[in-house]
Amino acid sequence: MKKQFLIFFSIVFSFYGVINAYIFFRLSPVFPEEYFGLFTITFIVIALAYLLGRRLEKKYGGSVTRFVVYLGAFYMGAMVYLLLGFFLTELVYTTNVLIPDSRKLVDFVNAENRRILILSIVSVSVLTVIMGYINARLVRIKELKLEIKKNGGQLECLKLAVVSDIHLGTIIGPRRLRGLKDKLNSMAPDIILFPGDILDEDLEVVIRNDLGSLLREIKSKYGIYAVNGNHEYIGGVGAADGYLTEHGINLLRDETVLIDNSFYIIGREDISSNRFAGKKRKQLNELMEGINKELPLIMLDHQPFKLNQAEENKIDLQLSGHTHHGQLFPFNFITKKVYEVSYGYKKKGDTHYYVSCGFGTWGPPIKTTARPEIVVIDLKFTG
Repeated sequence: MKKQFLIFFSIVFSFYGVINAYIFFRLSPVFPEEYFGLFTITFIVIALAYLLGRRLEKKYGGSVTRFVVYLGAFYMGAMVYLLLGFFLTELVYTTNVLIPDSRKLVDFVNAENRRILILSIVSVSVLTVIMGYINARLVRIKELKLEIKKNGGQLECLKLAVVSDIHLGTIIGPRRLRGLKDKLNSMAPDIILFPGDILDEDLEVVIRNDLGSLLREIKSKYGIYAVNGNHEYIGGVGAADGYLTEHGINLLRDETVLIDNSFYIIGREDISSNRFAGKKRKQLNELMEGINKELPLIMLDHQPFKLNQAEENKIDLQLSGHTHHGQLFPFNFITKKVYEVSYGYKKKGDTHYYVSCGFGTWGPPIKTTARPEIVVIDLKFTG
């Protein structure tokens, strides 16, 4: 397993290095020769800031390391748009070679205006990052009203609050969690569900900031139920589960629980458990053995793969996250190709699905594909 991690991260870091070398090469013409050395050092520091900051934050914490993390995280977001801008100019250069009639456009790009073009790309990238940062803090309440054609035992209806991908840590800290807590408590839901990635990765940061005490203050009639996401595994699933359980989160790891003799919550282990822990999760039909399928069945599964399994096993509502709907444009086009549902609601047969774009962010504190959300679902049982 360690060997696989080493290979994976070696590939990622190599790719990251190549991208940054390309961006450095494209930015270089802006700087006069006498400032080139300073530019080189500054660029390297900023490019490595996120990785360095995360290591320092894990060990020491404080405002300095937090600043370094944010600096690197913002750059990672800008890097995407710098890359897009420079690729666009590459397309223009290629057009110049292939189509001689395009000389006028390419003359503008290639002549003394190249510096203006580069600065324009940088300006647009910075503006996009700023707008994405603002957007990532504008949490919206997404409301759904769904009908389940089953008898809900003692209940005729049920109000769910669903929050996926909180990513508690350096970026999503006490202030953001306090805001989430206040919003959830003001809604007075019957039950709160967290479909994975409650933690970002570094539990040490969560403990240092005592985020667990804020989690404990989140209240609902039936409590909080959750499943692990891939980030709980990346950071160490045993310690993560212990901390979350200690602070009032009911974690379901390939488990089912009957609530108030009226409905079931089914919590699937994350599909990444095999890769990170060498443990395959249970098959869904195996997990559902012995439960009363005449009652409403609500399933939490962090990654929305193989949605047909929920329909085949008569699940009434599947709740997932993980995708962030790409988080940064244009990655939403990739998640749309990878997942049957990248974001939003879908119904197949009698099974309802909702894939949330998440509350928090991973890496850059930026969202340019969707607003962060808390999902409120009013279920009506009509069986």
